[in-house]
Amino acid sequence: MPRLAGPGFIPLGGRQRTMPPVFLCGGIMLILLNKPFNVLCQFTDKSGRATLADYVDVPNVYPAGLLDFDSEGLVVLTDDGRLQARIADPRFKLAKRYWVQVEGEADEAALVQLRAGVWLKDKKAQTARKTLPAEVHSGGV
Repeated sequence: MPRLAGPGFIPLGGRQRTMPPVFLCGGIMLILLNKPFNVLCQFTDKSGRATLADYVDVPNVYPAGLLDFDSEGLVVLTDDGRLQARIADPRFKLAKRYWVQVEGEADEAALVQLRAGVWLKDKKAQTARKTLPAEVHSGGV
């Protein structure tokens, strides 16, 4: 996949930030961003919180999926609306893998529940689905 630019340092909000690499694949722009903790997975915020605009200085790209404000991890941004919908829309049931870390100690009942799969509620669609079983590892990273 040819790389268009980055990573490089760009001044955003008066601070130097590392711009994530930008790829062009079949005429579609892709940006792979490791979204930091306490950053909104959108480009604007009326409350003044950190957003993707603090990390991505590319016009007309949108996140394909969302991570919570207090989560960190990979966010794919693209300028292709069909690809964005294919990744983000639950109708397409695209499998995603998450690595989670819990604070404190999980008891055996919680570990059993994780190993069996967790029920997730989709508020928008008013449905629920069960995740695939989790691989549970104990100890630090």
